[in-house]
Amino acid sequence: MRSEFTVIESWIDEHSRVLDLGCGDGTLLHQLTLNKQIDGLGVEINPDHFDACIEKGLSVINQNVNSGLDNFSSKSFDTVVMTLAIQAMRRPDTVLLETLRIGQSAIVSFPNFGHWRSRLHLLFKGQMPVSEFMPYEWYDTPNIHFCTIKDFEALCHAQGIRIKNRALSNLSGRQTWVSDTMPNWFASTAIYHLTRQVCRF
Repeated sequence: MRSEFTVIESWIDEHSRVLDLGCGDGTLLHQLTLNKQIDGLGVEINPDHFDACIEKGLSVINQNVNSGLDNFSSKSFDTVVMTLAIQAMRRPDTVLLETLRIGQSAIVSFPNFGHWRSRLHLLFKGQMPVSEFMPYEWYDTPNIHFCTIKDFEALCHAQGIRIKNRALSNLSGRQTWVSDTMPNWFASTAIYHLTRQVCRF
């Protein structure tokens, strides 16, 4: 069980409608169904992961998020979740806005490419880092938009997105005062709970 799933579960209301974009093998949706009795739907393009969702008894559709989400009505879900996938989207900015069109709120997690190990690896070796944290070579990585925590928060600000909550964890999956104090350096994974800004006239 990935450590960020516990945090995400704590932000999901019982009996709510949840859309999981890039749901993988359905582990999170299955956990939320059991523990929070959600009405969940997954979106997944990988056929093996799709089959794994079906075997778990989950509702899932085979769809490429990069091709658009026009088949989902506005505010048709309470929460839209996207874990460790937004950095693999062709247009993360567009997908982020779509999550908040479809859902009342969104929960997004991503690897922080500003982590000190990534910086040191690039500084001293002159090559893109390959590790358990980022287990791909530069030429076969699904991560096409390398994003830091500062980058993501700047994007939210530019798009008028309110950060309702965030959780930052280190390489061991633990939340520590160090990762909270200097997140762009010491947090390996960031999880954000987002809503649209409320305009007041």
